[in-house]
Amino acid sequence: MYAIIKADGRQYKVSQGDVVNFDRRGLEPKAAIAFDEVLLISDNATVTIGSPLVKGAKVTGEVINEGRGEKVVIFKKRRRKDSKQKRGFRRDFTRVKITGISL
Repeated sequence: MYAIIKADGRQYKVSQGDVVNFDRRGLEPKAAIAFDEVLLISDNATVTIGSPLVKGAKVTGEVINEGRGEKVVIFKKRRRKDSKQKRGFRRDFTRVKITGISL
């Protein structure tokens, strides 16, 4: 069984037991979190598609920790112009373990 949820402006395919990184939410470890914006739920036999959301569907999870991701380096160079720009970016995330999918 899996579900497609909408969180932080993105869509995630999750199933029970998955560990997913979402944008930072400022929650304590072991806190419960619920996602109400469920777009699709698929059991092995049936698929329920929302228009746009599946009514009464909920995905629950438990916060594992918060952290920062790997550094992404953005380097721009214009040849023969003596122009360079180097930037870095680290994404803050909240790691969540999906504990249940209910319809």
